[in-house]
Amino acid sequence: MLRSTTGALSRATKRSPSALSHLLQHSTRGFASSTAWEKQRLVILGSGWGGYEVLRKVDKNRYDVTVVSPSSHFAFTPLLAGAAVGTIEYDCAIEPVRAYNNISYYQAWADQIDIKRNKITCMPAIGGSTTSEEPRNLPGSEKSFEVGYDKLVIAVGAYSQTFGTPGVKEFGTFLKETKDARKIRARILECFELAAQPTLTDVQRRNILSFCIVGGGPTGTEFAGELSDFITTDLTRAFPTLAPLARITIYDVAPGILGSFDKSLQEYAEKKFDREGIKVKGNHHVKEVKEDHLIIEEEGKVPFGLLVWSTGLAPNPLIESLQDLQHDEKTHSLKVDNFFNPIGTDGTTKRDIFVIGDASSLDAKLPATAQVASQEAAFLSKHLNSLAKDRPIDPEAGFEFNNRGAMAYLGGWTALVDRSSASHGPKGELSGRAAWLLWRSAYWSQAMSIRNKMLLAFYWFMTWLSGRRITRV
Repeated sequence: MLRSTTGALSRATKRSPSALSHLLQHSTRGFASSTAWEKQRLVILGSGWGGYEVLRKVDKNRYDVTVVSPSSHFAFTPLLAGAAVGTIEYDCAIEPVRAYNNISYYQAWADQIDIKRNKITCMPAIGGSTTSEEPRNLPGSEKSFEVGYDKLVIAVGAYSQTFGTPGVKEFGTFLKETKDARKIRARILECFELAAQPTLTDVQRRNILSFCIVGGGPTGTEFAGELSDFITTDLTRAFPTLAPLARITIYDVAPGILGSFDKSLQEYAEKKFDREGIKVKGNHHVKEVKEDHLIIEEEGKVPFGLLVWSTGLAPNPLIESLQDLQHDEKTHSLKVDNFFNPIGTDGTTKRDIFVIGDASSLDAKLPATAQVASQEAAFLSKHLNSLAKDRPIDPEAGFEFNNRGAMAYLGGWTALVDRSSASHGPKGELSGRAAWLLWRSAYWSQAMSIRNKMLLAFYWFMTWLSGRRITRV
């Protein structure tokens, strides 16, 4: 190749300088773009448990990877309850997308997917009126753009389910992102500072220090445990006359909490909360949320200073907009095969698109958990890497979920571990201090960077040594 190119240059020089210039330009273009031509364009929508895991494990030497997500980081969601009360700082629970400098990233919403043209219409998620508390229409913040793909991974997750209850979005707080944890911590401290004002009556103080949690799943339960720790250890010292007025209440339409756990563990959790003064009210239905109170069918008006809403998942609007693909009748997520390819309404399988996590629905119904999304992403990464090498996985060897059990923190250095349905290893249930040690060890080991492992160990130790920081910023 080198000899033939040298000969061409020699002949061009003898003919004319312009011929030489033309040949050099032609050669430069060919060499500069050949690498890009060899790589397929892989676009990942979302940076949650599914999208971020694909980003970590896909072969970036074989794919030209682009990530489109409104969040520039991955949030380790099981740690958000601790971050919301200051047990750890927010940095411990996030991993930046831009830590990978050999990819392209756009902080944007994916508004529309054109399956026929292999194009995604995106809208910036920064600098505009949709994301900023003080809207600033910066240049480019309201202009959509398109991203093309050869292969597309849809891992956009789901939204918090409100069941159409009026007032939830306006006056409630979710716990799905680090910004939610930051908002909750600020509100808790604000409630105590407000209650400390000398102009309030005791009744008003009790109303402001009423912390309501709607949803008795792992997220709501763990937050209740963390909040109880915060009040009984740190806020009791800072507000000795106010802390006894505070109360935590969990409401759920189910009879009790942690419905996915073994019955014995549910009973243990409810007894533990009863001893700690945390009220669990099952078979309760929230009809409406006002600025400072709930309207509950069984109780009427229930005042609150902080409402945390954690009642499950609702479909992402992007997923609902894909009318050419089949949706699950119950969850409205996209039906996929065992390789996570979605199925069209015409029965055809879309081989260049993959859907994982809460946005997908396998024939074998799986829970919408981080564990499931992470395993699906790990499988898909291997599949994509095999496709890039022209070594597709055996069609019979589709995805199989490895149930590793479930865990939940209850506060007071106690937790639950349920491995009664585990696919491999020892089965059974564990509660109390031993379960708490396993809970912390598991989440520490799952931290995705050495930096966050060090931060977690540091903040857990500092919280034990000197307590949480009581500052509202």
